[in-house]
Amino acid sequence: MHPIDLASFFPGYYIASSISAPKLLQLTLEPCATVMPLCGRCQQPCPLIHDRRLRRVRDRDLFDQPVLLLIPMRRLDCLNCGRVNEHIDWLAPFARMTQRLVNWIEVLTLILPIAHVRQLTGLHWQSIKDVDKRRLERNVAAFDPGNVKRLVMDEFALHKGHRYATVIMDADRKRVLWVGKGNSRESIRPFFQALGQQCQQIEAVAMDMNTAFDLEVKLHCPQAEVVYDLFHVVARYGRDVVDRIRVDQANALRHDKPARKVVKQSRWLLLRNKENLKAEQQVHLDELLAANQPLSTVYLLKDALKDIWYAPSVWEGWRRWRAWQKLVTQSGLQPLIRFAKNLRKYLRGILASARFAMHTSLLEGVNNKIKVIKRMAYGFRDTAYFFLKIKAAFPGKP
Repeated sequence: MHPIDLASFFPGYYIASSISAPKLLQLTLEPCATVMPLCGRCQQPCPLIHDRRLRRVRDRDLFDQPVLLLIPMRRLDCLNCGRVNEHIDWLAPFARMTQRLVNWIEVLTLILPIAHVRQLTGLHWQSIKDVDKRRLERNVAAFDPGNVKRLVMDEFALHKGHRYATVIMDADRKRVLWVGKGNSRESIRPFFQALGQQCQQIEAVAMDMNTAFDLEVKLHCPQAEVVYDLFHVVARYGRDVVDRIRVDQANALRHDKPARKVVKQSRWLLLRNKENLKAEQQVHLDELLAANQPLSTVYLLKDALKDIWYAPSVWEGWRRWRAWQKLVTQSGLQPLIRFAKNLRKYLRGILASARFAMHTSLLEGVNNKIKVIKRMAYGFRDTAYFFLKIKAAFPGKP
């Protein structure tokens, strides 16, 4: 078995000396006399050496030992370019890490949080983040919408304190096209400006009932149909109708504390989809609805509201809407009536779901992945880096 020739890892250099310690392997390199240095600009051979400066460079670990290189970097007097540093294939200009180590870090950051890569390599958090950010800028930073025709738009919490960002996805390829700070018209305008003439070919845009998104889409994409998302409407129904009536019913049962407690603690039972309930939860829900008529009414009308989005045609959607609105009026429940009145303004975008079967549940999945990315990184101080991580996590279908 032949011993490992470490000098073969450093073309153009040989190992002049080495110091091995339990937690470090230090190698001092010297340039080979038979190899002429190359100009750092024109990369042509240059025999004129102005001076040498020692640089400390980290290399990839050898087994369990970190490797530190001491390299005499030469400045050359190039006849074409003047006084410049020499070119080394395996070391970028001014770098403190070899290209081999950079490549290793790029692979590690694909599967591990930066904090874990730091523990594994012993490098500073910022150094690892810079390597990963350069990789992302190289691979996903460019704006390339492709032949996009349908968009999905949604907002997500960037930090605590009602600070948001907006993410826009190609609905057909499931690819994140753009991420930007804010959720106002001004915040999303750069996306449409970058899209340019392609705005004219956008057929539909799915979104929640955000007036800012709606107005900006109509301004830049006059041909596009706005499709309002079922998930957000049902979530608002839960807040404005189910919660309000549940609280009113609980207040009406002050004299019956056990019954009041059951109603107060039924929030998630009423909001959760039937198919997600366990057997004992379904029994509990049936007993609750049988004992409380207002809660039974709003629960059943929640399912009827969902049916509007799944209508096979616009006409059928309109028929279901009229039937649902009639039941709302007959219920006499004021929170429900107010909700239906406000929802009437968005009817066109609701019925458009019959023509364009698209919704932002795609982006709800994106939002869940965003939360995972934030947790893995223990938060992001660099929002540009955070946005690049989001784009890289959703490259889309080819």
